[in-house]
Amino acid sequence: MEPFYGGVKKMYKGKKFIAIIPARGGSKGIKNKNIVLLKGKPLIAYSIEAAKESEVFDEIIVSTDSAEIARISMQYGAKVPFVRPEELSTDTASSVGVILHALSYYLEQNTYFDYFMLLQPTSPLRTSKDIKNAVNLIFEKEANSIVSVCEVEHNPLWTNQLPANLSLTDFIKKEFAKPRQELPKYYRVNGAIYLAKVDYFLENRDFYGEKSFAYIMPRERSVDIDELIDLKLAEVLLEELYENKRNK
Repeated sequence: MEPFYGGVKKMYKGKKFIAIIPARGGSKGIKNKNIVLLKGKPLIAYSIEAAKESEVFDEIIVSTDSAEIARISMQYGAKVPFVRPEELSTDTASSVGVILHALSYYLEQNTYFDYFMLLQPTSPLRTSKDIKNAVNLIFEKEANSIVSVCEVEHNPLWTNQLPANLSLTDFIKKEFAKPRQELPKYYRVNGAIYLAKVDYFLENRDFYGEKSFAYIMPRERSVDIDELIDLKLAEVLLEELYENKRNK
């Protein structure tokens, strides 16, 4: 028997996608971080709007324990089908738990999706094009999962630990004492996109297993809002983005 797919019967390339935006109410670095204003708009709105503009998803949901976040999320067009349990809303709660809870909710409703994408609201510069490119990449690679990365800001080959006396003797190995352009490139997970097959994730509970691939994003779209300085940087980059659009 074929599974019933709930929600709007749209599908992208014959597959059903759900976007899961995790946004708990508590935060330490910035108070009410997920709904803090960024150029006059709640932070979470950027992820909701990018998901809608991508035209990939049959369902866009926000997983939250906060009534205020739920209200704002629905105002911008996301669904909030449940209240996130208290045990999944602590500082130590894992993203894996949040994802499994959301997927299980739909499974209990006999609603199935082929793929899900976790879109953290702290990545407001991720675009609808990034979302669609990542989805196309999972098809192209016949992958189980895709995770977004960007080139590191500082090459780790130029880093080391410091002794108590602060000596820099042999701080940088001689083979790495060369211009940055001559060093191998290193990448980091930027937190913007986590995409996986639902069945694969339910079985493995991991994004970094067999047939997992990277979607490379530029650093200017890889800002992860954690502290006020990140918010200020995002404001500058957004202003530059809007200015470029006006000049085209």
